[in-house]
Amino acid sequence: MTRQMKKAELHCHIEGAAPPALALAQAEKYGVDPATFMRDGTYAWNDFAEFIKAYDRVAALFRTEEDYALLTETYLRELAAVDTIYSEIIVSPDHGDRIGLGADTYLSGITAGIEAAKAATGIEARIIVTGERHFGPESVIAAAEYAARSNNPLVTGFNMAGEERMGRVADYARAFDIAREAGLGLTIHAGEVCGAFSVTDALDLVKPARIGHGVRAIEDPELVRRLVDLGTVLEVCPGSNIALKVFPDFASHPLRKFHEAGVKVCINSDDPPFFGTSLAQEYDWASSEFGFTDAEIDGMTRTAIEAAFVDEETRARLLARL
Repeated sequence: MTRQMKKAELHCHIEGAAPPALALAQAEKYGVDPATFMRDGTYAWNDFAEFIKAYDRVAALFRTEEDYALLTETYLRELAAVDTIYSEIIVSPDHGDRIGLGADTYLSGITAGIEAAKAATGIEARIIVTGERHFGPESVIAAAEYAARSNNPLVTGFNMAGEERMGRVADYARAFDIAREAGLGLTIHAGEVCGAFSVTDALDLVKPARIGHGVRAIEDPELVRRLVDLGTVLEVCPGSNIALKVFPDFASHPLRKFHEAGVKVCINSDDPPFFGTSLAQEYDWASSEFGFTDAEIDGMTRTAIEAAFVDEETRARLLARL
């Protein structure tokens, strides 16, 4: 349906993008019982807490620089096969440190995967370094400092993900100041598990160009108007929102309401195989479930590229491909 349309994605966590077949191969490589994270060929979880556990078990199957290169190249090739021209990958240097690989080696594996996928398919990709909110402000500040000094031309943005109910945005604002001073693009997970207030806090304290999810902003009409006025882009992930029961179904999901109100939105997959989705599936749902026209969907892809954390020359080249 939307298969031949050019696509772009700004919101996908690299460990959460591991295809089940690759996870099985990695489990075999390291002697891990797949029953700890998979049932009948799909990732197994029932609620947000279990999803995080399953995610961590799958992430633990990637242990070396080569593993990360393989994971990244595999996902980007999958995207390129459905006409995706641009992808931003959310990565956690903390995770590289926690598994004993080290942040530098973790990032160099991801970089190698991006370069291999680009050489093979032409897909353009960038890296968004992310602090994990539930590890506390010091950890998120350390992630921002790491991103600021990384000297990796593919690291172009900073994000904060993780358990949204932990701490206040104010506790983490310093991390975003560090990233901003380093010239990195800013985005933050907000308004997913928590209500509209978390989006308001993000706008007040972080002043990001984009917000990851942000869908609970629909609960506050004043805030929706503010998003329009600011031109803040929402990285919307409908399949993820429904799988995690943020909304019960597509009919109640606010993507169309945001679009009609004039909020800038784009389509993303978040942790695709965990939520029974893919970027291609999200584009199909935009058409079949939300009733967007091809022109409207193309408009959202354009929004993604206009909001991408890339240099202007790359942006112009990507827009020309649309």
